Amino acid sequence: MKYNDINFNNKNILITGAAGFIGSSLCFYFQENYPESNIVALDSFRNGETFSNGNLKSFGHFKNLLGFKGQVVSGDINDKELLKELEENFSFDFIFHQAAISDTTVLEQDVMMKTNVNAYEDLLKIAIKHKANMIYASSAATYGDSNRFEVGFEQPNNAYGFSKVMMDNITYKYLKQNPDISIVGLKYFNVYGPREFFKNKTASMVVQFGHQVLAGKTPKLFEGSDKILRDFIYIEDIIQANILACSPKKSGVYNVGTGKARSFEDIVNILQKELEIDNGKEYMPNPYIGSYQFFTEANIEATKENLGYEPRFSMEDGIKAYIPEIKRLFKEEVK
Repeated sequence: MKYNDINFNNKNILITGAAGFIGSSLCFYFQENYPESNIVALDSFRNGETFSNGNLKSFGHFKNLLGFKGQVVSGDINDKELLKELEENFSFDFIFHQAAISDTTVLEQDVMMKTNVNAYEDLLKIAIKHKANMIYASSAATYGDSNRFEVGFEQPNNAYGFSKVMMDNITYKYLKQNPDISIVGLKYFNVYGPREFFKNKTASMVVQFGHQVLAGKTPKLFEGSDKILRDFIYIEDIIQANILACSPKKSGVYNVGTGKARSFEDIVNILQKELEIDNGKEYMPNPYIGSYQFFTEANIEATKENLGYEPRFSMEDGIKAYIPEIKRLFKEEVK
């Protein structure tokens, strides 16, 4: 489905984090809808290196790009030489910057800031030089302990959320200096859908619960899970927002969610209904009380007004659309 009137055929498009969840989904959106578009897919593919928390430094996986016909570049956005080559050898029309350390439990603050904040500014300078539209991934993690999910009410409670606030600050600074350029930051809420599986433990609970159910296990939920609410958004609506962000009424930073908070209990109920398997539910004490967000819900009024965004998938619709892929992954990757 095409989300705006721009003809991306023959346009030069850079997608960073292209072997990750959202980056790879963007690659295939352009390939399927605009087969003549020139896509450069940049990713620092996984190599087994881990952070101190034991999680992988890069989640990029070649399987997310199986069937992709564009140009793949393996490299790190912190590599100044690589960025110089991209700047000199290409002339981009659009840059979709999805690459980041997106694991909220990473403790290496120095690497987080260098990768998320400083490399973003370097890429922004390339976008300005090329007169390219910049669309980048911000995050709902910027809100942290806030009870208002609107731009301007950020209270990050981890290094990742802080790094995304700094990216948003850079955006506003550059927009003030260069009012004619187009920069849109998208604060993603809880995204789920195809191509997230290789995020391992940081993949959504939708796919994790789905695989528990298919394995015959009883899904384990925290006590009070019916009252732990999140704004869960299906990947197709994230893609919609990215494409609409190519022609915004107004540059800036916008929330991307459904605007409707749902519970973890809802996820399990919908999955078991769609899979036609009822393994019941098991409840355990929540060890994160006091350090855990119990509610997130995107205010998407500005997103609707300035991007023309309207979420298309309820949680029921999203999980239903996702079920065939959850089953395929279980059969081919989990079993």
